[in-house]
Amino acid sequence: MSSASAAIPQPGRTKAFLRLVMIEHSVFALPFAYIAALTAMFQLDGNIHWGRLLLVTVCMVGLRTFAMAANRIIDREIDARNPRTAHRELVTGAVSVKSAWTGALIALVVFLASAALLNPLCLALAPVAVIPMVVYPYGKRFTNFPQAILGLAQAMGPVGAWIAITGEWSGQAVILGLAVGVWIGGFDLIYACQDVETDREVGVKSVPARFGIPAAIRGARACHLVTTALFVWYAASTDAGVFFWLGLAVVAGAFVYEHSIVKPHDLSRLNRAFFQVNGFIGIALFACALLDLLVRGLTV
Repeated sequence: MSSASAAIPQPGRTKAFLRLVMIEHSVFALPFAYIAALTAMFQLDGNIHWGRLLLVTVCMVGLRTFAMAANRIIDREIDARNPRTAHRELVTGAVSVKSAWTGALIALVVFLASAALLNPLCLALAPVAVIPMVVYPYGKRFTNFPQAILGLAQAMGPVGAWIAITGEWSGQAVILGLAVGVWIGGFDLIYACQDVETDREVGVKSVPARFGIPAAIRGARACHLVTTALFVWYAASTDAGVFFWLGLAVVAGAFVYEHSIVKPHDLSRLNRAFFQVNGFIGIALFACALLDLLVRGLTV
C-alpha cells in the first residue's frame, strides 16, 4: 500500500472525531459569548475588535471540544450500556480512545494558547474554566444534580468573553453567565428524561432518575423562568435598547413553546425542544443583541 493510500482514511477519522464532539452544537454557547464580547466592546470604545473576537471564538470552540471529548472518553462504558448512546464513536470503535485523547489535548492547547494571546487574566483563569468541564461527567456518579455542574461550566463562557475584551471582571457578565448556565442546566434536565430507565439500571445519577420525569420537567420550567428574569436583569443593567428587549420577548415565547411540546407523559418531541428550539434561542437573541448594539452606535 502506498503512502498516499495510507493517508486516505485520515479525513474519515477527523470527521468521526468532529461527530464525537458534536462540533455543530457550539451554536448553543457561542452566541452568548458574542453578546458578552460585543457589549464589552461597545462599552469599551464602541468598536468591534475583530482580532479579539476571533480569539474568543477559538477559545470557546477549543474548550468546548476538549470538554466534549473528555466527556465521551469518561462516559464510554456508560454509553455502551445505553441503547440511545451505544452508537457513539468511542463505543463503536469509529474513534479510538487514543485518538480522542489526542484531539482533546490539542483542543486544550488551542484554548490555552488563545487565552494567553488575549490578556494575562484570561490565561490565569483558563485552568479554572477547565475544571468543571472535567468534573461534569463524573458528577453523574456522585450527585443527583449533575446539571448544576454543567450550568456552572456553561456560565463561564460569557464571563470569559467579557474578560477577554476588557481584562477585568464585570457584574453584567456574571448576570449573563448565570442566565446561560441556568438555561442550559434547565434544558439538560429535559434531555436527561429520555434516559431515566437506563440510568436507574446502570446507576447513573440525575434529577429525572432520582425524582422522576414530572419533577425534572417542573425543575426545567423553574430554571427557564429564572433564566428569563436574569436576561431581563442583564438588559436593564446594560441599558439595552428596544431590539434587545424584542429579542427577550422572542426568547420567552420560545420557552413557552418548548415547554408546551414536552410533557411528562409525552417525550416524543423532546429532540425538537432540545436541538431546534434551544439552538433558535441562542441565535435569535444574538441577532437581536447585535442589531441593538449597532443601532446604539457599535462601529463595525
